Amino acid sequence: MVGAVSPQRASTIELVATEADAGVRLDKLLAQRIDTLSRARIQALIRAGNVAGAGGATIGDGSYRVKPGEAFAVNVPEPEPAEPVGEAIALDVVYEDDDLIVIDKPAQLVVHPAPGHESGTLVNALIAHCGESLSGIGGVKRPGIVHRLDKGTSGLLVVAKNDAAHRGLSEQFAAHGTDGRMQRAYLALVWGKPLRPRGMIDARLARSQSNRTKIAVTRGAGGRHAVTHYEVLGTFDTAAGPVSLLRLELETGRTHQIRVHLAHVAHPVLGDATYASGFKAKAAKLDEPARAALAALDRQALHAAELGFEHPITGKSLRFERPLPADMQALLEALQGD
Repeated sequence: MVGAVSPQRASTIELVATEADAGVRLDKLLAQRIDTLSRARIQALIRAGNVAGAGGATIGDGSYRVKPGEAFAVNVPEPEPAEPVGEAIALDVVYEDDDLIVIDKPAQLVVHPAPGHESGTLVNALIAHCGESLSGIGGVKRPGIVHRLDKGTSGLLVVAKNDAAHRGLSEQFAAHGTDGRMQRAYLALVWGKPLRPRGMIDARLARSQSNRTKIAVTRGAGGRHAVTHYEVLGTFDTAAGPVSLLRLELETGRTHQIRVHLAHVAHPVLGDATYASGFKAKAAKLDEPARAALAALDRQALHAAELGFEHPITGKSLRFERPLPADMQALLEALQGD
């Protein structure tokens, strides 16, 4: 059966176009018929000369329109060694099987290597932890990152181990839960008390024009559609004024979305050095235990507490919850006693 191959080693997949496939793009046909490979991976294989048609002639154009009865052979090379390399970094593994892994990411752990963070990342840790169970994402033995958490945000994150799982999870995250398969919720401690116990923040986001490292709310048709839903779980009266514990659900998944949206409605996340810098004077008014707990937090008080999705291979519904980490729990208790 087409698609029933192991990406762990070099293999060749053969298939024949049917009458119903007439005129379909080659890359689309192969992606539809080979469920272990993403369309991006298929396109890369075509560009690399790994797809042959009649008589073994290489087809290097994914837009090639297929004809009924045409036979194709797809050569899937053995995955290349991972770059970056694996590093022995302790992980809090919540769930793991042959296709994916769910971890509770600690704060300050960067997800993916980038300038300034070439090593010591979650990807480095996963390469070492998963070892040979990584069967290749895009032809490389590396974990497939389908969503990210900011460096200072803790909580649940799912990662694919192979192309098929990466493809299925990516589809669910692209839908942002609108098809009912995926659920995500965060807990945050924010300044102030929202006027309503439940509400929605609908504000478009774009890269800030004054500071390209920041995201900002933009007016009019510019920027990207972004919606955040919130629920007030509790409010605490402190010497610096009210502080609220919110549960938040994303209808879209934009960079820094929760942090920017909450700052936009004047309820920024405690400890957020980027979007709550104007609240330093307020933080200084907290009583000593709360000030010490906030200083010890040294990050935004934001935690990815709930994650649910449909297993991309088995179809089974999976749901996970993780309580507040110790630093946020300590801050919450200090605020309650303020």
